[in-house]
Amino acid sequence: MIDFHSHVLPGIDDGSRDTDESLKLLKMCSEQGVTKIAATPHFYPNDDTPERFLRRRNEAALRLKERLFDGAPEIILGAEVYYFSGISTNESVGQLRLGNTGILLLEMPFAKWSPSMVSEILDLHGRNGITVMMAHIERYLGFQSADVWDSLLKHGVIMQSNAGFFTDWRTKRRALKMLRSGRIHVLGSDCHNTKDRTENMGKAYEILNGRDREYLKDNEEYIIRIGVK
Repeated sequence: MIDFHSHVLPGIDDGSRDTDESLKLLKMCSEQGVTKIAATPHFYPNDDTPERFLRRRNEAALRLKERLFDGAPEIILGAEVYYFSGISTNESVGQLRLGNTGILLLEMPFAKWSPSMVSEILDLHGRNGITVMMAHIERYLGFQSADVWDSLLKHGVIMQSNAGFFTDWRTKRRALKMLRSGRIHVLGSDCHNTKDRTENMGKAYEILNGRDREYLKDNEEYIIRIGVK
C-alpha cells in the first residue's frame, strides 16, 4: 500500500512538528500496511523558491532518516505544489516531482477554476516529463463542472483522493462510486499530526473490496514506474 500524500517530514510545514511525531506517524503507517509513503510538504511559490525549499526538505528528511526504525515505510520525497499562474512554463517546478518519477502533486485553489487555469494544468501535464497528480480532488468537486473533470481525465491527469473521503460516512458512497468509475486513481492520508489529521490509509482500505484494492495496486505500480522522460 502506498500513501501518495503526507506531511510526515519534521518541522518543514504545518505537518509533523518534530522527528518524534514523524516517527509516530510512520509507526502508524507500518501498522496499517503502508509500505511506501510520499513525503509531500507544501510548496508555496509566493513564499519560497524551489532551491530553498529543496534544501529545507532534504535537511528534514535527513534528520528523520537518521532515526528510522527497521520496517519503516520507504519515504519518497516530493512536494505538494500550490498552483500559480505561469506554472506550466516554469523551468524549476520539475525539481519538485515525486522521487524519480515524473509525478507532480498539484494543489489547486478552493474555488471555481477559470478556463485558463484548466488549460495551464493541461499544458503542465506532459511538459518536460511531468505527469500531473491532482491533490485531494474531493475538496474541489463542488466548485468545478463535470466538463472540467472529463477534460482532465481524458488527458491522463491522475486523481488523488484523501483516505478520509472514504472513511467519512457522509461521503463514503460518493467516494466508492468515483473510484469504481475510474475518477479516483490513488489514495493518500494527507496526514499532518498524530491527533486530528493522522494516518488513516488502513481504515480506508478496510472499506474497499478486493477488486477495489487490486485497481489501486495496479495504479500504484504504474505511477511508481513513470520515470523522468
